Amino acid sequence: MTTFVLVPGAGGAAWYWHRVVPLLTNGGHDAIALDLPADDPASGLPEYARIVSDAVGSRSDVVLVAQSLGGFSATQAAASGEHPGLRALVFVNAMIPGPGETAGDWWGHVDHEAAVRAAAEAGGWPVEFDLQTHFTHDVPPEVLASGADHQRDESDTVFMAPCEFTEWPPITIRVVAGRDDRFFPVSFQQCVARKRLGIEPDVLPGGHLMALSRPAELADYLLAV
Repeated sequence: MTTFVLVPGAGGAAWYWHRVVPLLTNGGHDAIALDLPADDPASGLPEYARIVSDAVGSRSDVVLVAQSLGGFSATQAAASGEHPGLRALVFVNAMIPGPGETAGDWWGHVDHEAAVRAAAEAGGWPVEFDLQTHFTHDVPPEVLASGADHQRDESDTVFMAPCEFTEWPPITIRVVAGRDDRFFPVSFQQCVARKRLGIEPDVLPGGHLMALSRPAELADYLLAV
């Protein structure tokens, strides 16, 4: 039995994974969707990484899955050397950190602004960030409505601390890029993954919030890792 530890992005809501969890557990596996203290200004990357690390714990056959901002806390936990049972790290439309990099500096280091502008100009949507345009454009309205009580603002604290690792752990690392992601365009994710990990992302249908818009495709992929 594989245990999937699922790390959310900004806002830190375990609810983000609620459509994926049953698809994983129905196959006889375990799935732990984490809540992170996103709106607590006293909590930052070290606290997030500790929550992730505690969830992995001493379990065997663990696949750690990180969405968007969750890439930073998942990386720090995975690279800690504390988890011999961790066999894979999967980035899903995620920020892939460099050693010692802060999440605040990441955007400039990977030239995110230029990538979003180029994608918007090519796709015909506004360049300026808009929640519906860049995040929720392919999420069913009823799914969005069900998450209204789970939304939290992300404190700036998590963007300040460096990601404490020196090298990637000797485990399987995969990158999943959403074909329809407007916030992290697929070509952008391909470039970052090649430069930082030396691997080619696997492209699946769906936008930035793939676990909400395309849960079946994502769950099938994770079950095959």
